[in-house]
Amino acid sequence: MELQKLEENIEYTFKNKELLKKALTHTSYAFEKHIESNEKLEFLGDSILEFISSKYLYNNFPKLSEGEMTKVRATIVCEDSLYKIAKKHNFSDFLFLGKSELACHKEARPAIMADSVEAVIAAIYFDSGLEEAERFIVENLKEEADIASKNVGQKDYKTVLQEKLQANGEVHIKYEIIKEEGPDHDKKFTARVSCNGKILAIGEGKTKKNAEMEAARKAMNM
Repeated sequence: MELQKLEENIEYTFKNKELLKKALTHTSYAFEKHIESNEKLEFLGDSILEFISSKYLYNNFPKLSEGEMTKVRATIVCEDSLYKIAKKHNFSDFLFLGKSELACHKEARPAIMADSVEAVIAAIYFDSGLEEAERFIVENLKEEADIASKNVGQKDYKTVLQEKLQANGEVHIKYEIIKEEGPDHDKKFTARVSCNGKILAIGEGKTKKNAEMEAARKAMNM
């Protein structure tokens, strides 16, 4: 497998190519080939990611309280956020997956892709030190951190809508993604929210979650 393309994608060239290969080796492949998987690298990468993201938030968002920083950090280091990074750099093209995994799933699962990002962070750390690992993390999470910091005090409209609709008893609230358009790096989703089969509102957003939230916000104001 040609890993040079991935190095170009993440803008980092490994001195020790075996580190990168290990970071991309899922347990299913490692079991079949009797080699080490990326699990231990993932374990370390998770800690590095938490430390660097905490440092970045502390230095760049002085107005956030400790509680708000905790919420923002949770948003930017979650599986969904890491999956976006993996997707952006086409990690799925380079992962070493076992036959058993491929037999069950046609493509790499989001959780596996997210874990591989943490493993690559640790691999960069071992290959060049904390400074390069920090560069990779900040470069890939700064935009997400900026968005999360602006929305940290925002109401969860889905929760508020649910409380409002269920005030007089149990109801069935359903969210559906009815349209998805645009290239991978610039997607736009359209969501519909209904209550007991009646359509309440439609919302748009850059992510499925944001589209659903916008639909809920509109439904509250109707």
